[in-house]
Amino acid sequence: MPESLSPELIALRDTCADFAATHLATTDSSAETRAGIRAAAKAAGLFTLTQPGEGAGTTSQLGLCVARETLAAANPSNMDSVFSPSAGVLGGVTGTLAETHLQPLLAGEKRASFGFTEPDNVTPTQGVIKDDQLIVNGQKSYVTGGADADFINCLVHVEGRGPSMVVIDTDLVGVELERKFVSLDGSHHAAFKFNNVTVPRHHIIGEPGQGLPKAMRQIGDTRLLFAAQASGYMMWVLELLKEYLSATDKSGEPRGNKDVVRWHYADLRIKAFAARSMLYRTARLADQGENIVNEAMACKVFATETVGEMVDTAIQLVGGIALVEDHPLAILYRKVRGWRLAEGASDVLRLNIGRGILELDKGRI
Repeated sequence: MPESLSPELIALRDTCADFAATHLATTDSSAETRAGIRAAAKAAGLFTLTQPGEGAGTTSQLGLCVARETLAAANPSNMDSVFSPSAGVLGGVTGTLAETHLQPLLAGEKRASFGFTEPDNVTPTQGVIKDDQLIVNGQKSYVTGGADADFINCLVHVEGRGPSMVVIDTDLVGVELERKFVSLDGSHHAAFKFNNVTVPRHHIIGEPGQGLPKAMRQIGDTRLLFAAQASGYMMWVLELLKEYLSATDKSGEPRGNKDVVRWHYADLRIKAFAARSMLYRTARLADQGENIVNEAMACKVFATETVGEMVDTAIQLVGGIALVEDHPLAILYRKVRGWRLAEGASDVLRLNIGRGILELDKGRI
């Protein structure tokens, strides 16, 4: 539980809290500010926590959850500047691909994106091996950060081999940036087409046909990330409401004196307690080497739905001023709404959890 942390994790939590107060209080998201945050994060030992083999053991799943939750509890504007990109599906690659893509990615010299989703009623992206090359044709519809990416880690069905993860540089001939768009939360995405794109065969990550487990592993890790950040935002919302409800209204009475208001606030605290308990338990199971596929899905569903409900209820309690476009609650509402769809919609994940226990006997209570 959050109260049962090792001295090392308590120190990490305190470092993150101090870092958020010192470096993330600004709403300025200029390139200069973000560069300054990255430099400060490197000096504080936070930037490399997401990289394998770094952070003196604090890069456990529990350590990452503690760090992300603590930072999110400050509701910062530039949280994505604190950590370096994770290796993702490139984790463990060696040789040329490590030199040309993994190392520059971890150093912040190249940007990666993840191409998994395709438009409905479209043939999956296909690849054909010819000698030492792979010829790729197809499209991806929702590539997060793709418009600014140097390469896409793309799921490709290689002929005769099956689903494979392939590194596709975005400046290659035949790579077409079809459309750029912005989601409700302000994040940028892109749709790509691949027309006879030729990539070196060694750009296939691992063995051909083994791509789907790699892709799902990255998606699974991201689900726990969402849960951790959602938990942090819950803490921020609860603190904001505590201050608001403790202040007096026009009658001179504290706003929280009304039973119905206290009921709603208490209900949010109950759900936040449950969400944090799920998060920390699941992270510990992951660090023990347990299969947490179903537990991570449960955490992601519950945490993202709970934080959405909390922000919505907070807006209702605070009133019309919270609907103003630049109000922190309005901004947070737009940020977290899409999380119920990202990395698997809540309804789909519920079906997967049911399948996991009824068909595969996987999952626990």
